[in-house]
Amino acid sequence: MTTTPKRVVITGASSGIGAATAEAFAATGARLVLAARDEAALDKIAALCRDAGGEALVVPTDVTDVDAVKRLATRARDHMGGVDLWFSDVGVGVVGKFHEVPIEAHRQVIEANLIGHLHDAHAVLPIFLEQGRGTFVNMISIGGYLAAPWAVAYAASKFGLRGMSQALRGELSLHPHIHICDVYPTFVDTPAIRHAGNYTGGATSVPPGVLDPRSVAKAVVRLADHPRNTTAVGAPALFMKLSEFFTPNVTAAIMNGFMDTYSRRADPAPETDGNLFDPPTDDGEIDGGFRDPKRGRKAAVIGIGLAALIGGALLARRRS
Repeated sequence: MTTTPKRVVITGASSGIGAATAEAFAATGARLVLAARDEAALDKIAALCRDAGGEALVVPTDVTDVDAVKRLATRARDHMGGVDLWFSDVGVGVVGKFHEVPIEAHRQVIEANLIGHLHDAHAVLPIFLEQGRGTFVNMISIGGYLAAPWAVAYAASKFGLRGMSQALRGELSLHPHIHICDVYPTFVDTPAIRHAGNYTGGATSVPPGVLDPRSVAKAVVRLADHPRNTTAVGAPALFMKLSEFFTPNVTAAIMNGFMDTYSRRADPAPETDGNLFDPPTDDGEIDGGFRDPKRGRKAAVIGIGLAALIGGALLARRRS
């Protein structure tokens, strides 16, 4: 929990992790500026924040519009008297074999997930530099370490975000009170999977053991008082990073085989761009409805065990 109320901006606040984080900050008494494309969904989340004890201002914003993001930063600074933490949480995706997905869909994923985050950072860093302090939280996901076949543009955007953060930390190394923090959750139970573009021919779902978005939100809230460069959320994260480091391309090949098999067995589904170009009609929800709490706890325990056993084996192999 934060020690003092914070002034927080959240982009991508209309559902999922962004909405959960808004509510979590509100419970600490934070002042919030909430941004996303869907004003009605933002109003719904703002009401949750006010009920939780915080203050929330809604500013509809499309992060792919650089001028809109600049206006968001200016309004947030003027409204709250400054910005303590900016959570760059916008994320969209499209699933399907790379050559079968329209290039316009791939481009939009990059525009939102990578260029949009660059817009966020470019707008708020001058405020941080003027204040002499501030925390920029970059929502990346474990996809920043593990390439995701059938989601090539998504993988490119997440790998790009990791490089963006590392470069910014280098530029800001002489400003010890300005922090660039990355968050890498594994699969999270949000509406995002339903909102994603889908060119697989089959209905999309998530694996067992998905995280409660509120677990990720707690990790983001902690960064307000205890910033750190990298925060992984979810038991399998360590194993994923180790497997990618020691066996490059193997994990991607396995995932490709899984996706190919899954798409052929899944219930048929029509091709869709999802929320790439327009907000979804069912926005404003934190949970995706995929999570089984009991199953999730078991998966977490299993994940920790696998990470320890396989990670140790890989290290031993490396040293032999």
